Amino acid sequence: MNTPEPLTQPEVQGFAALAARLAENVNAVVLGKPQVVRLALTALFAQGHVLLEDVPGVGKTTLARAVAATVKGQWRRIQFTPDLLPSDVSGVTIFNQATRGFEFHPGPVFANIVIADEINRASPKTQSALLEVMEERTVTVDGVRHPVPQPFLVVATQNPVEMDGTYRLPEAQLDRFLVKLSVGYPDEAVEVEVLRGATVRSPEALTAVTDTATVGEMVRMARRVHIAEPLYAYAVRLAAATRNHPQVRVGVSPRGVIALTRAACAYALIDGRGWIMPEDLKTLAEPVFAHRLLLTPDAQVRGVSAAEVLRQAIASVPVPLPSGQPAPVQG
Repeated sequence: MNTPEPLTQPEVQGFAALAARLAENVNAVVLGKPQVVRLALTALFAQGHVLLEDVPGVGKTTLARAVAATVKGQWRRIQFTPDLLPSDVSGVTIFNQATRGFEFHPGPVFANIVIADEINRASPKTQSALLEVMEERTVTVDGVRHPVPQPFLVVATQNPVEMDGTYRLPEAQLDRFLVKLSVGYPDEAVEVEVLRGATVRSPEALTAVTDTATVGEMVRMARRVHIAEPLYAYAVRLAAATRNHPQVRVGVSPRGVIALTRAACAYALIDGRGWIMPEDLKTLAEPVFAHRLLLTPDAQVRGVSAAEVLRQAIASVPVPLPSGQPAPVQG
């Protein structure tokens, strides 16, 4: 296996400076949520996807559109409804009478940032139309593979409150999302500021900070972040702790461990470091792991959340010290 070339200090500083400008631009529209914005950019640089689960009206779609406008990317919005067909998402092959041949007409999934609005309102068959493109970055229609533009980010939203007429996302699809985030309500001061600028703060008003080609280069830089050997083992032990927890029926998969390390690399670079620390893995464990856990029926009946179980699992794993020796577990 070829070892990636280490990042130089100017490269790390340049990445962090540009990421800060991107975050500042998005924060001009998505007020009071700097950590949510940082995690969304982390997913973009780690080539992951974002699932936003929250009540309507807190800025889920605004966040996705702001990221698209900031990186000068093409974006498409798909409103998921029960009558939406898979071909409405991926595209369709149509016979052209003039050329006497079949032509592929791309669907809205062919964009840099795809907003899948209320994804749990579509049927499982339509939801599955996103499975291939989220993992492979290609769409297969009538046996022909079509690559989507790069970089490619799916931002899906769902309302956890109004569940009538919805279809729960299957575990295979949840596993495709790098992070699951909740925007949450703003505090009073931020909400007043939102009201003052409600007519002027719009993603359309944002000026692009960079372009998709530069974002592609930032994605490649994130793959070169250094991960010390003890941290590989630490990430695996975090996942193993979820699998062995008595309140967990299905723990984090190996794909989830890969997602955690990829996200940690991008997260560290945004912070201006060319290497990851145990704190990066601990910070990202909840947004990356929580939606991948299946709790036991007993835990669900007692109202235990995946986040609570995850915090217990993380606390049970010793944190590796710089010397490679694990620190004692805190009780």
